Amino acid sequence: MPKTRRPAPAKVRQAVANQWQAHIEYAARLTPEQLSAPSKLTGWDTRTLVGHVAYTVHSVQSWAALPVEGGQAEVYDWMTATPTAAAAVDAVTRELVEEGVVLADEVAESEKLMERYGDEDLIAMRFGPMRFDDFLVSRIVEATVHADDLERSTGIEFPHDREALAITVRQLADAMATKVPGNSVELRVPPFAAVQCVPGPRHTRGTPPNVVEMAPRTWIRLAAGRITWDEAMDQALVSASGQRADLKEFLPLMG
Repeated sequence: MPKTRRPAPAKVRQAVANQWQAHIEYAARLTPEQLSAPSKLTGWDTRTLVGHVAYTVHSVQSWAALPVEGGQAEVYDWMTATPTAAAAVDAVTRELVEEGVVLADEVAESEKLMERYGDEDLIAMRFGPMRFDDFLVSRIVEATVHADDLERSTGIEFPHDREALAITVRQLADAMATKVPGNSVELRVPPFAAVQCVPGPRHTRGTPPNVVEMAPRTWIRLAAGRITWDEAMDQALVSASGQRADLKEFLPLMG
């Protein structure tokens, strides 16, 4: 069984295309001053952050050029292993920015490549080959997390594609249920996801004794390590009831 749910292929492809297009339009509106300002990601200005989005799109092309080898990976494997590749990703991102990478060009080339792949075809990836549509789901998560990074960095609202936002929230919620399996806590991220996690007594009817609820963007920031559990609680961004409704030790899921 997959560790995170698999959205319908047509929805995946439309969502990634829409979210990439939103990034193109968003980046085009940023002024030189905004691009040169520090981003919320340590060590990167906003131009580098936009360049990193281009890198995540370019990765469709770079991984497609490599042979498929090794055991098959899933979205959960990619998600939880991303911190181990941080240094390599930083280096490639800076190289692409130095070369003058153009986000719109990368999107155009990657969308052409997408037409050559079926849903079940495999593509090479850093942590093992993946089904092509699973790989696109990972691109959606990247595009959504970094859209939020851009919004926090510039103060300008990002027009998320709703399906991309929903897919990202569900993937991260499913990852929590996989990382900390159990039935004692219900994690709710309305209107997109509700999963049970954390070992302990199982509830059988009515409202579970331990409930954690928050908005989609709060969940994305917690899961991606952009905000800590204590910060979210202090800012009243999370509603947590019950003795086990403390997820601090399990977060972030990716960083």
